[in-house]
Amino acid sequence: MVKSAYIHIPFCESICAYCDFCKFLYNNEWVDRYLKELKKEIQLNYKGEELKTIYIGGGTPSSLNVKELKFLLDICSILKKEQNYEYTVEVNIENIDEEKAILLKKYGVNRISVGVETFNAKLLKVIERKHTKDMVLSKVLMLKKYFDNINIDLMYALPNETLSDVKSDLASFLSLDVPHISLYSLIIEPHTKFSVKKVEYIDEDLDYEMYKYINKVLKENGYMHYETSNYAKVGFESKHNLTYWDNLEYYGFGIGASGYLNNVRYENTHSINNYLSGNYIMDKHELSELEDMQNFVILGLRKIKGISLLKFKQKYSKNLEDIFDISDMLRNGKLKIVDNQLFVSEEYTYLANEILINFI
Repeated sequence: MVKSAYIHIPFCESICAYCDFCKFLYNNEWVDRYLKELKKEIQLNYKGEELKTIYIGGGTPSSLNVKELKFLLDICSILKKEQNYEYTVEVNIENIDEEKAILLKKYGVNRISVGVETFNAKLLKVIERKHTKDMVLSKVLMLKKYFDNINIDLMYALPNETLSDVKSDLASFLSLDVPHISLYSLIIEPHTKFSVKKVEYIDEDLDYEMYKYINKVLKENGYMHYETSNYAKVGFESKHNLTYWDNLEYYGFGIGASGYLNNVRYENTHSINNYLSGNYIMDKHELSELEDMQNFVILGLRKIKGISLLKFKQKYSKNLEDIFDISDMLRNGKLKIVDNQLFVSEEYTYLANEILINFI
């Protein structure tokens, strides 16, 4: 049964240099039309399940004004929630304020994900973000008055970033005392501003030094590394993202959203005109058993604890080792099996994506 829903809000006040998500510059006329169509899509496709997690992402949901944000939250009230639900909304420092925070709290939102990326003034200019370190400190302090469960997004290996820059960013994060952090090494995606400008990656060895430092310091400060790019204090792991990594089904609502229902993976259109005309889905694909097995393994091995070989056999009536040849990766120590759990060895977590390619 479906237990999760993702809702995409594509509007932003400005476009960041690294971003490849489906997004448009904020326009109040488009917002009004978009939210009305989003309501239709949810009413048409939602089957009434009680959901464990709801996640409103973007784009920048907090770019909506208070009236628009209230309309969005009213729309999402269509979705029924389990008793111990997790309800996340992404916000940006530049446009979250106390009035919006109070509104989110009133509608049952209980987790906030804050797009910070860096505290460094020089690097903020490089990635074309508008906030300052002082703004982050004051806005997160304000959010902590209303929410216990807060995530901060940070990036590292940005153009010309040094290890000293990373150390400073991490110290600033730790000073905020929030329970979750998502940390991503820069990936230069096609059609982003960085790609168009032909921005180059920093040195691979430096990238790895940054990763090792981050891992060490966060663990020393009580953050559990539970997924390749995510760390949390005990009990604050993202339930919604675990839906993806556990290969469970979920709704995807809104332009550019992806979903997984009844063994079909689908992606909504990226065309605002198509979406506003009610032509929501751009592509859908019914999975073969092998593709489902591949997803089970690839997504599951992003978790530090990996996947249960017993659950694999219970689901598919086959042994994983009979489907995928993992003998070499076990022999060379890239993968390990302990207590019937298959996982990427800690020393190879940094290279997890390269290892997972072997399963396709």
